[in-house]
Amino acid sequence: MSALTDPTNSDSAQTRRAIPDRLGTPFTRILASWEVLLLIVAVVIFIANAFASPYFLNAWNLSDATFNFTEKALIAFAMALLIIAGEIDLSVAAIIALASTAMGAAAQMGLGTPALVLIGVGTGLACGAVNGFLVSGLKLPSIVVTIGTMSLFRGLSYMVLGDKAYGGYPASFAYFGQGYVVWVFSFEFALFAVAAVVFAVLLHATNFGRQVYVIGNNPFAARFSGVPVERVKFILFLLTGLMSGIAAVCLTSRLGSTRPSIAQGWELEVVTMVVLGGISILGGSGTIGGVVIAAFVMGLVTFGLGLLNVPGIVMSIFIGLLLIITIALPIVARRMKGRSLR
Repeated sequence: MSALTDPTNSDSAQTRRAIPDRLGTPFTRILASWEVLLLIVAVVIFIANAFASPYFLNAWNLSDATFNFTEKALIAFAMALLIIAGEIDLSVAAIIALASTAMGAAAQMGLGTPALVLIGVGTGLACGAVNGFLVSGLKLPSIVVTIGTMSLFRGLSYMVLGDKAYGGYPASFAYFGQGYVVWVFSFEFALFAVAAVVFAVLLHATNFGRQVYVIGNNPFAARFSGVPVERVKFILFLLTGLMSGIAAVCLTSRLGSTRPSIAQGWELEVVTMVVLGGISILGGSGTIGGVVIAAFVMGLVTFGLGLLNVPGIVMSIFIGLLLIITIALPIVARRMKGRSLR
């Protein structure tokens, strides 16, 4: 064997180069991640709000700012898993309306706080089961199904209430939306933190989470690999309904009343929060950490605009533009990358 081909030769060993299987170091990959970019945006918005309003850097005001996103974020965690799996639920706000109406009707009959919570959460689960059956059982497109159930659930709420409102909730019921666990940390924020950890573990550290990613990347291959695709999707719709029911309890408790227009337009904000957090609208990728940061970004933006007395319609325009931009950016980036490789 010659010196040119002998692997034991010291000269050839010194000239050999190790080719990495990935480009860049772990640190540079982290810096280039969407979550880090989003975190930088959150810090910039926080600093801008601090300069824009003298009332922003107050512990109680910052605590109030969390109410702008905690209820929506509870739904966004479940929605993130659903979108990663390649599905979507546009009926979440209508589920809140129906669950709140059911709790209001029960409150008029004199039921106590534990029963009201069970009714709200149970209504959410029932609505999620309806969506799950139609999509996973009857194989109907989720976007069409949930547009239909969005009108159905909201319509039932309007049928019961009309232009009236339910009130008269028990005093203890107010804790879920207005109570504080310790100092400025509200019950809703504590619930948000716990839900973030639970869903992060579920998605990133369990076999169920791996199945969600596999389904989102290739549902046909997932079926041939033995993944129970329809059962997983049904569970995901149940989770989305469950979190919508919990959000209904918190929102109704915070407002102290129920109207059929409650949570109107929240489905757009929840989807925006999920997509802004780096969850691919096409499915198959994304993290719960990104959704958590996106929740803070949207909460800081809306609270900052509120302190500046910006009209609500401007906030709606901003959210719509944000949704379009966050969906378009990855697609445009992939196209530009594809052209540069030609």
